[in-house]
Amino acid sequence: MMTTTSRPAGTPDADAQTARRRRGVPWLLLATLGVVGLLVASLFTGQYDVVGADDGAWMFAVTRVPRTVALVLAGAAMAVSGLVMQMLTQNRFVEPTTTGTTEWAGLGLLAVTVLAPTASIMARMGVAIGASFIGTMLFFLVLRRITLTSSLVVPVVGIMLGAVVGAVSSYLALATNSLQYVSVWFAGSFTSVFRGQYEPLWVVLLVLVAIVVAADRFTVAGLGRDVATNVGLNHDRVVMLGAGLVAVATGVVAVVVGNLPFVGLVVPNVVALRRGDDLRSNLPWVVVLGVGLVAACDLVGRVVIAPFEVPVSLVLGVVGSVVFITMLVRGRRRG
Repeated sequence: MMTTTSRPAGTPDADAQTARRRRGVPWLLLATLGVVGLLVASLFTGQYDVVGADDGAWMFAVTRVPRTVALVLAGAAMAVSGLVMQMLTQNRFVEPTTTGTTEWAGLGLLAVTVLAPTASIMARMGVAIGASFIGTMLFFLVLRRITLTSSLVVPVVGIMLGAVVGAVSSYLALATNSLQYVSVWFAGSFTSVFRGQYEPLWVVLLVLVAIVVAADRFTVAGLGRDVATNVGLNHDRVVMLGAGLVAVATGVVAVVVGNLPFVGLVVPNVVALRRGDDLRSNLPWVVVLGVGLVAACDLVGRVVIAPFEVPVSLVLGVVGSVVFITMLVRGRRRG
């Protein structure tokens, strides 16, 4: 059904894998310290003086802390979602924004906004998750029914599906005078994150726990349907589980933050280049670097034209585009 990139997933020797994990622990701790430094910088970056102003402590608790927590949860969610999708599709170019999953979440949000403008944030989140799941399963269904001659065909199919869904969203937005809402959503940003609004993101923690529990199943499923079936694994059921978890993470992030492109593409590929394809051992690295990437891009967006802010999605789009093109060029050179 799917093609494999030049560096297929595998099961490295257990001793070598254990040794590699031990060698990587100091570097993981160092990377974690660096990310903590970025998060501390995020807490104290902004135009409002949270240290000297009379109500600085209140503003710090209401805006800066929720924003930083949202950075952590959204970055981890999108990075891990990309890792799971790449494993299930055996393709390095797949993540929620290159499969149409994010666009489906946006369509779900727009639909509930138009049809039920007074709906609660939980209702919006439920519709966005449902739309994300439908879109992800449709992507897998299309992949099954076409002949893949290159690994590049997979993200192309996803981007085309996403473009169609995006066009439908734009038409509905124009027809219902909701174009501004769609524009705000596509410009994913943490500027509107504050206490009382970001709490649904905690659902992401449950998704991460579920992915850790099912990590070995995803790794086996990534070896292909035949291998998975031979070891007694229900391949379709694992794919559906992975799609469901990705849909939940993507839907929640879409409701609270908006569109965060390329996080799930950049981070898993950078980690895999250095550490191989074992999902379970790569998860801590993907989480740490996913949080670091989103935090760094958000800081850039907050200071580059201060006192105004550039949406983090724009910074991520620039970084992700460069990485995506670099991967395409390197893949073409390798044939």
